[in-house]
Amino acid sequence: MDRGKTVGTRGSEQGVIIMDEEHTSGARVTLESGGRTAPWSVTCGIYGGFLHTAFAASEPEGRAKYSNMKADLEQILAEEDKEARYEKMERFANDY
Repeated sequence: MDRGKTVGTRGSEQGVIIMDEEHTSGARVTLESGGRTAPWSVTCGIYGGFLHTAFAASEPEGRAKYSNMKADLEQILAEEDKEARYEKMERFANDY
């Protein structure tokens, strides 16, 4: 994010940020290594909507979660119906 300036710095889980992307519609997803809770973590959210963190035991699992969560966030952002959007956010939190 911010032209890669966050990569290599500490994230919300106190791990090193490996990947960090922001969606133009107001969402962010961050992959960290070596955090305080788990070896890998993915923190994401929709601004003004929700914030969620998922954990992984390995790099392949962390990268897969990052990719899947990013795709699911894009689907939530594309939802125009407010109720349907909230339902998708709740499902997202339960899935991850």
